[in-house]
This record gives sequence, C-alpha cells and structure tokens, in this order.
Amino acid sequence: MKILITGGAGLVGSHTAEYYALKGDEVIVLDNLMRSNLFGYNKESVEYNWNYLAKYKNIKRIKGDVREENDVMGAIGDGVDVCIHTAGQPGVPLSIKIPREDFSINAYGTLNVLECLRQRCKDAIFIYCSSNKVYGENVDKIPLIEKGKRYVYDGVEGVSENMPTDLTGHTPYGVSKLVGDIYTQEYGRIYGMKMGVFRMSCTTGTHQFGFEDQGWVAWFVIANLLEKPITIYGDGKQVRDLLYVTDLIDAFNRFIDSDLKHEVFNIGGGPDNTASLLEFLEGIEKATGKKTRVEFSGWRPSDQKVYISDISKLKAKLNWQPRVGVEEGVKRIIEWVKANKAIF
Repeated sequence: MKILITGGAGLVGSHTAEYYALKGDEVIVLDNLMRSNLFGYNKESVEYNWNYLAKYKNIKRIKGDVREENDVMGAIGDGVDVCIHTAGQPGVPLSIKIPREDFSINAYGTLNVLECLRQRCKDAIFIYCSSNKVYGENVDKIPLIEKGKRYVYDGVEGVSENMPTDLTGHTPYGVSKLVGDIYTQEYGRIYGMKMGVFRMSCTTGTHQFGFEDQGWVAWFVIANLLEKPITIYGDGKQVRDLLYVTDLIDAFNRFIDSDLKHEVFNIGGGPDNTASLLEFLEGIEKATGKKTRVEFSGWRPSDQKVYISDISKLKAKLNWQPRVGVEEGVKRIIEWVKANKAIF
C-alpha cells in the first residue's frame, strides 16, 4: 500500500508514518516544518521528528505545503492508495491572532489536497483529522456539575456525532476545521470517494512539542521537568478525554480496512480516560516527584469546560476501543521528555 501523510512531522503524522513504515508500506510524508515559526518558538521542534523518520528507507520525505498544488501533486506522484491528512494550524488562540493564515492552512489546504487526489487518484481513501472544536460552544449547553477538582456532565456520558455544529461560537480555528470537515464529507458524497472524518478530542503521545497555545498535555510535562512556569486559563477544573496516539492510528487503520464508504466519528479516550487540568498536573507531579509553578488567568474564548467523546459509534462500526490509559500515556511522555531534554 502507498500512503501519503500530510503534516507528517507532527505528533499524529510522525507516529502514523512510522506505523505504516513498520508494516512495510510505501510512505510519503509531506510537511512544511513551520510549527516553530507559527508559535514563535526559537528552537526547532518538528524537525526532530522529520530527522527521526529518515531512518526508514520506505519513507520518502518531501518538504512542501498543502496549500500549494505543485507540492501536493508532487507528493502524490502517480497516485496513492491512502491519504491521511494530519496537516493543520492547530492553535485555537493563534487562530484569533492570524485568522487568514488559519483559514488558508486548515480550510483551503484541505480542499487543495482533496482536489489533487480527485484529479490524480480518485479511488484513494482519505482520512481527515477534524476537531471537537467543530461543535463550538454548543457543547457548553450540556448541564454540568461542579466538583472539587473537575466539572462533570449531568445526564450524558459524552458528545455524540449528533451534536449540532451551527448557531454557536467556534473561534476561527473551529470554523476552519469545520470547513475542511464538511468539504471532506461532500467529496465523499458527490465524487464517491471513500472518506473518514475523525473529530479528535485531546490526542497525546511522544514526539509532541507542546506549547502554551497548543499541545497542553506535552507542555505540562515539559514545563514540570524543565521547571518552567505554566498558566492555567480558567480554574483548572476543565476536563478532556485523552487518547494516546497509537490508539488513534488503530482507528484509522480499521476504517481503511473496513467496507465503510464515508463516515464521521468522534474519537477520544471516552468516559473512561478523562482528566481535569488540576488532576493531570497532580498525576505528573506524583510521577516525577517535582512540583509545577502554576499561575491562573481568565478563561479563553470558546474554551469548553468539559469535552468527553461519545465513542460508541466507533466501537459499534469498527470494533475499536482505547487500549492505552491516561496514566500509562503520561508515563510514556515523561520518559520521552526526560530522554530528550536537550531538544526542549
């Protein structure tokens, strides 16, 4: 199988590339390596993953931009069997600062990849990495109960794919991801292409370069181990379901191998794999034996107090469920950061 992975130097992209390389497939990785520049980081970040993937002879690395037709067509070559589209501008606060750039990467970039595939290899399977932010503030209409260290849903276990996406605030990031989400669905319906939309919650794992504005799980670990201060926006009781990246890739692979034509899935750790920010910090400190310097600030726009994925559709249609729990996932990230302190 020949697989194109856009954004292949990122957390999800690099793990996905390695997974299929180890299976013996032909992998093409496309990335413009702009993460550090986007977030104003003065060191290299995803370049580490880019260089790490060089050890696999069946991975071809192409530096290019998903917004450029020539770059995408060059990566597709004579055609691919699968395209896993992980490329994107992932920062919610950053989307408010640079809405044009956010749109061009997330919305236009997705459309460009879809159209290039349609022109060159219409039978290719396309997987789109969407976001829980497509639901925007509609999620906040679910009643909550406030407890000592977390908020919990009152009456529901998680957010299903039936949650409305319109008539609500999103932030530019939520809008641009929703545009790509809908375009992916339309290419499946209109052009008959096999499409899988995965509305991701909080995906974690090694090889993630977390910053304050994006990748909070990795950032909390990095800050703790390097004794850097962190800022919690809100009261720290906000809750997310956490999914380890290898479990996400397992879901991708099950969809690729399935007879399903086009589907939309909410994917995350689900109700059994959740943590509030306060609880997560406590878990890190217990594992490392180090305290974290914490400051608090005001809530950020459209920051959902609780987001937990209803993963029952995934379980039913793909016989999938998470295998790596929150504690084990954090342990792996801590070990990785400890072994690579110099790159941070």
